[in-house]
Amino acid sequence: MEKILVINPGSTSTKIAVFEDDKQVFAKSIVHSDEELKKFDWVMEQLDYRTNSVLNALKESGIELSEITCIMSRGGMIPPCKSGAYVINDDMIRYMYDQKINTHISNIGCAVAHELQKVINVPAYIYDPVTVDELEPIARITGLPEIEKVSRGHALNTHAMAHKCAKEIMHKPIEECTFIVQHLGGGCSVWLIDKGYSIDMYSDDDAGFAPERCGKLQAMSLIKLCYSGKYTLKDMSGKVRGNAGLRAHLGTSDAREVEKMISEGDEHAKLIYEAFAYGIAKGIGDLATVVKGKVDRIILTGGVAHSKMITDWVKERVEWIAPVEIMAGEYEMEALAQGGLRVMKGEEKAHDFVYKK
Repeated sequence: MEKILVINPGSTSTKIAVFEDDKQVFAKSIVHSDEELKKFDWVMEQLDYRTNSVLNALKESGIELSEITCIMSRGGMIPPCKSGAYVINDDMIRYMYDQKINTHISNIGCAVAHELQKVINVPAYIYDPVTVDELEPIARITGLPEIEKVSRGHALNTHAMAHKCAKEIMHKPIEECTFIVQHLGGGCSVWLIDKGYSIDMYSDDDAGFAPERCGKLQAMSLIKLCYSGKYTLKDMSGKVRGNAGLRAHLGTSDAREVEKMISEGDEHAKLIYEAFAYGIAKGIGDLATVVKGKVDRIILTGGVAHSKMITDWVKERVEWIAPVEIMAGEYEMEALAQGGLRVMKGEEKAHDFVYKK
């Protein structure tokens, strides 16, 4: 039996779980307050803080580190890659430390796993990182030859939901299905998964805005803001990813707080919140055109999919395309554990990560 420790860092929490083969036997979400996180200017500065948080949580819960046989972490922003498992090695950690701009919170995951690996001395992997890129050639073309579209987003959760929907709802192999999967979280991404491959997608940079992301912007207005003299490159990177969307408009990225504002009669909050849903629906509609509207299911997933207000607003705009399945929450922990189990059983071979500067 394999005992797999799963680590999934988010913008305001670190989720951990332990699986015995495919059965979850322990789970905890370690919450990080804004006050604690204000101490750090860069995601990789959180390494000791996040590692100690995980170790303390495991100790308090009575989890014996000596019983762990594998560590799985949510993957960070390695260069564009195929789906699957990647060995966490020194090259991967060096790569993460060299990324100073436009970083992602998941970058810290492999570093935390690497630190724990030194203590436990077991294999450690990432799986389906945020840079999984299976786009078709036509999907890469933009109006500027210097800028090619790349795939970046919630590959792990969206792929897991596509497999789950194919098996439990469609009762078909995923290779016979076409899904549009919309992840709704602090960041949002929407994926067109056709016959098992994510042939097109929108990240939270190029579709509707998200609770903490700016979404699609008109280019000239953005260029003028960048060259206004008010902001550095670092400032702008933090502005569009982390301090945009609901947070910028309403002072919070928590959907529950926004809905409380709306219930108390805040019409501005309602307008912004509905605009969030409006942008999400537009991204889904765009991707439906790629397969000429032949979509089996639209799946809404992620933490914000728990919001009936948001899902109702999205549904009323897109359910003419295909039936909408609400699969609220994130199943990333299960997906990571299952990927690790396949590797440990020899059913899947992990890729080696090589850092090419």
